[in-house]
Amino acid sequence: MTDDKDLLLSPNLDITIDDASPNSEQLLEVVDEGNELENDCSQLFEIDGSELENGRDETIVVGSHSGESQGKDCAPPVVGMEFETYDDAYNYYNSYAREIGFAIRVKSSWAKRNSKEKRGAVLCCNCEGFKTVKEVNSHRKETRTGCLAMVRLRLVESSRWRVDEVKIEHNHSFDPERAQNSKSHKRIDSGAKRKIEPTLDVEVRTIKLYRMPNADASSYGSLSSNEGGTSNNNNFSRRLKLKKGDAELISKYFCHRQLASPNFFYVMDLNDDGQMKNIFWIDSRSRAAYSYFGDVVAFDTTYLSNNYEIPLVAFVGVNHHGQSVLLGCGLLADETFETYIWLFRAWLTCMSGRPPQTIVTNQCKTMQNAIAEVFPRAHHRICLSQVIQSILGCLVQFQVYETFQMALTKVIYDPKTIDEFERDWDALTQHFGIINHEKLQNLHEEREHWAPVYSKDTFLAGISDYEKGESVIPFFKGHVHQQTSLKEFFEIYELVQQKKQKTEALNDLESQNSNPSLKTRCYYELQLSKLYTNAIFSKFQDEVVMMSSCFCISQIQTNESLVTYMVKEHQGEEEPVRDDRHFEVIYDKAVTEVRCICSCVNFKGYLCRHALYILNYNGVEEIPCQYILSRWRKDFKRLYVPHLSSDNIDVTNPVQCFDHLYKRAMQVVEEGMVSQNHYMVSWQAFKESLNKIRLVADKIE
Repeated sequence: MTDDKDLLLSPNLDITIDDASPNSEQLLEVVDEGNELENDCSQLFEIDGSELENGRDETIVVGSHSGESQGKDCAPPVVGMEFETYDDAYNYYNSYAREIGFAIRVKSSWAKRNSKEKRGAVLCCNCEGFKTVKEVNSHRKETRTGCLAMVRLRLVESSRWRVDEVKIEHNHSFDPERAQNSKSHKRIDSGAKRKIEPTLDVEVRTIKLYRMPNADASSYGSLSSNEGGTSNNNNFSRRLKLKKGDAELISKYFCHRQLASPNFFYVMDLNDDGQMKNIFWIDSRSRAAYSYFGDVVAFDTTYLSNNYEIPLVAFVGVNHHGQSVLLGCGLLADETFETYIWLFRAWLTCMSGRPPQTIVTNQCKTMQNAIAEVFPRAHHRICLSQVIQSILGCLVQFQVYETFQMALTKVIYDPKTIDEFERDWDALTQHFGIINHEKLQNLHEEREHWAPVYSKDTFLAGISDYEKGESVIPFFKGHVHQQTSLKEFFEIYELVQQKKQKTEALNDLESQNSNPSLKTRCYYELQLSKLYTNAIFSKFQDEVVMMSSCFCISQIQTNESLVTYMVKEHQGEEEPVRDDRHFEVIYDKAVTEVRCICSCVNFKGYLCRHALYILNYNGVEEIPCQYILSRWRKDFKRLYVPHLSSDNIDVTNPVQCFDHLYKRAMQVVEEGMVSQNHYMVSWQAFKESLNKIRLVADKIE
């Protein structure tokens, strides 16, 4: 190591030497994971993935551009943050606002009827709204701009305060000096910041980088030494099985992507011989998409089986049209606990340490343990279709296979309570004589991770098939086949990304410019037809239409403002009445909250017909705002650009200046592509700005 060449580091990399290390000459510590690494493909770095590995194989960062050098104490608010108390939540948003340069106030709050216990609140930017009629003639300066930035807080069952809705964008410039003098910021004392951190699972705060052994021209050969042929390495299985030229192909492709997209990130994990073990990468658009669709993530390992030539894994989300969106890719040498730990931490690092609320995977105990280690507060769910296929696969020789298949489907989907599921499962296994079947026993032990009845409080946004036939198609389905080579895949990767982006843009235009035809006279249908994208509205519309199948409401319990109803629903015109199903719906009149036992709002992200029926029965004319999710809205601007940081820039720091100007310019580019008129205005603004800048330069000379 001591003979290594000097490493070239980007000037924006915040480096400190760890004097406590016995090899402090070789140890470099990056304090802020948001800093960028030099775009120099010949420089190889190692990430110290965790304390538990104790000398395991090196992790090599071949190159990355995080595009974020904010250095902020408070991360931007995201849906799913939780706080111990309301004051903690308020102080967090207040501190975040002060760092950005705006003030906040309480727009609204609500409590239980005949009680002072607060149940929810909306904190908004101080520029929210406009002057009232009485204030319009006053001599006070108008400071309100109708800003929509806000966070919605709700007290959940765990007695914690959760962020349910977030709007980040402001429609005004920031005035840090005025904000500092606001009432909200005067409430913060010097010690408040240390007590207001949200309980997000921020795993990676410090990344340790090591220089790679023999990081010179000769060492590059070691990256490709595992190409083709056999190897004398005893750890033969602990490396990617690459063909001749694949290592060079990977390196060139990643370097090319970094030149084209400064926010592109990739990291490599090498073994002791410098051979590639695992690789992770994510492009700029996917990193930006995570801020909108990172609440629920599916980890797709379809192509990791031995039947595929490339051991591909992918992190996949679901966008506002209900379509899959890529959130990162990887190539893995094996499926060990250490490999999954490495991959999940690499992914979490480039997501600024913000874990998803829910992660859906296939059934794998090793993966489950790694998820519990890296995402301890995330809800882990196993893909239900994979569980069903696994059960049916081991009983395919069953003489009464079709009868068993129908019975299994009813046991999985029909129960509305945990007791019902357990009773029906026991009855199923006893009836078919498979009560001691080892595979079924193992699956039953994991039931909390896959049975729909156990996931009623878990938000899934339609990403998993917790209702019959509902699932998100894997991102590369139909494009990657068993014989697809690595070279072919990187070509396919670009084409698939472009195709998906084009489809999303076309769907955006169609949703914005069309008025969906209505099927009922219910105002709920009209309300969401103006707000939701066509794809999501179409699914919600089915629920509105099915309201007509609900009947015979009975009030079974009343507790102050809480009323519990039983709604009976027809299952079909030709089915006998005895097959009609009953659904328990709880309605809170005080805060206009409704909860159905079918939990459609969590599984799919919109209210079910039973809940809508109860709202209509109670004279609620509009769907309450807490059930109108911004992730489905067609009027919500989604800019796939690097995160826009604070305007508080150190003008003497060239890195901060470049970072700030680049992000602002990319915002103009994205908004300029909305239409031809937007493009012309943006282009004219660029020309005028460039002329002004050149005039300033001329004066300096």
